[in-house]
Amino acid sequence: MLRRLAAWLYRYPRLQLGLLLSAPLGWLVLAYLGSLALLFVSAFWKLDAFSGNIVTEPTLDNFKKIATGDVYRTVAIRTVGFALIVTITDILLAFPIAYYMARFASARTRGIMIVSILLPLWSGYVVKVYAWRLILSEGGILNWLLEPLGLKGPGYGEVAVWLVFSYLWLPYMIIPIYAGLERIPSSLLEASSDLGGRPRTTFRRVILPLALPAVVAGSIFTFSLTLGDYITPTLVSGTQFIGNVVYSNVSVNQPLAAAYAIVPVAIMIAYLLIARRLGAFEAL
Repeated sequence: MLRRLAAWLYRYPRLQLGLLLSAPLGWLVLAYLGSLALLFVSAFWKLDAFSGNIVTEPTLDNFKKIATGDVYRTVAIRTVGFALIVTITDILLAFPIAYYMARFASARTRGIMIVSILLPLWSGYVVKVYAWRLILSEGGILNWLLEPLGLKGPGYGEVAVWLVFSYLWLPYMIIPIYAGLERIPSSLLEASSDLGGRPRTTFRRVILPLALPAVVAGSIFTFSLTLGDYITPTLVSGTQFIGNVVYSNVSVNQPLAAAYAIVPVAIMIAYLLIARRLGAFEAL
């Protein structure tokens, strides 16, 4: 029986592929897309102010409250601004490292650098944030190093959030840029040099346009991860981000939390559409 079934499936490769992918795709639809659908539906519910029960009648009250509330707009603008600043910071830090790895480093040095970049990803996220919390504390190593110079570290606050986010997501920016730079043919750079192009001109007119999709691909990770994070702001500052507001409202006003959670989802959809136009998905 099994042999006959295997022989029959052998004649239909697409059916074989469909059966192999049915379990992971089913899990994706139920666990991921299903949860997003429930989130979207619950955002149109409301909380009864008198009884505290959730009313499942469709309403736009939550979205009106978010759109007209100064606090929600301020938090959303701050979160998007931080995501952009962290993304730009990681691009400026990652590009020279990735360029050196792709163009100048020997095979041995390149391997050591790749391991060094990926090694922090093996440790827990919370462990790394707590490590930075100790570094930035009043009696931390940063203040100890700066004290002889008469300087002082930033402590806890928005600067600390920027530093920790930039550190956490830097590997996610280096690897895509490195992969994009490595794929640039050396013949193009040699042709630019033969035509009289200076190194700066070659970098600006050849390397940067070809590496742009890889940069945008890396920015998808840094932007989205910053946009949805709430643990780092909680541990190293008292600044409120979208994730903090959603987390604090889950047990108090779940429909409002669901409506506010749609904000980063909508932002990321727009960001992905822009990234797609810039060719980022081809670089992944």
